[in-house]
Amino acid sequence: MIYRGIGLIALGLAAIGVVLPVMPTTIFLLIALWAFARGSPEWAERLRQNPTFGPYIRDWEERGAIPRRAKLLAVTMMTLSWVIVAVTTHNGWIAAGVGVVLACVAAYVVSRPAA
Repeated sequence: MIYRGIGLIALGLAAIGVVLPVMPTTIFLLIALWAFARGSPEWAERLRQNPTFGPYIRDWEERGAIPRRAKLLAVTMMTLSWVIVAVTTHNGWIAAGVGVVLACVAAYVVSRPAA
């Protein structure tokens, strides 16, 4: 029941991410899949077979692949986020720290195979 609850919460957050550009969708779908795989394999399979998100989930599970368009969008949004932080903060250490974290995440995203 706990895994199903986690899966439902993650699925709800993913649904919010579909309509709000500041909220990620993919990570919450992957968390939901992880939780459903442990608490309700039937629900995990329903996610895998979803016409909209299923192909992306299967690409990630099988090869760790991310679509090129998603990579470009992710890196663009991370860059934009860093620019906003750099312009609005008066602390160079914060801007540098955020920049390092975002650069590491961007490097990981870019290093994944293209779907």
